[in-house]
Amino acid sequence: MGILSKKEKPEQAPRLAKRSLNKKSKLKIGRAIVEKRERLETASERAAAHKKGKRQRVLRIVGVTLAFLAVFGLIFVLVNSLSRQETTETVDAGAESYKPTIDIIDEATSQQKISERMKNYIGQVENDFRDLGYMPLKAVIPAGAIREVDFYLSGWSGRIKMTIDRDTAVSVEDADRMLRYLQGIGVSEFEYIDVRIEGKGYWK
Repeated sequence: MGILSKKEKPEQAPRLAKRSLNKKSKLKIGRAIVEKRERLETASERAAAHKKGKRQRVLRIVGVTLAFLAVFGLIFVLVNSLSRQETTETVDAGAESYKPTIDIIDEATSQQKISERMKNYIGQVENDFRDLGYMPLKAVIPAGAIREVDFYLSGWSGRIKMTIDRDTAVSVEDADRMLRYLQGIGVSEFEYIDVRIEGKGYWK
């Protein structure tokens, strides 16, 4: 065995940190950090899922509300339409019906296909002309014309163009004015008188 000198000292073992120092240390082990991160991620996912669910609920409420409004609007339109139709039918049913006695010539179809509305219109015009002292001879529905009816009167050579969109009494009064005007200026023959436009009269 060798003899140790005073200068040489045996190797000292490393000092262990005190337990109190370990407790005060701010260093945390890896497992604790991972667990904390997982908890944070889970909370974030829950918050995102909550927001998404809230948005979906709002969208569902808005969708149901819009669908309800659409159905309500459709029902309102249908009820309003039926109400108008019933009102129109009631007015038509209460209106006086006129049956024409003059000949009706439809240049596009046969007389059997003339609508009841057209027949009633022609009968009413015939009645209005008779009230003013004229003698209607026939009514012609021109081919290709839209809602036009031409009337021929006894003692006059030309035809009188009318439309079923105007009131019969007003149209007949306009025709009467035109006939008296032509008679006043010495015109006895004409091709036609046109009283289809309100407030205006034409002749040729």
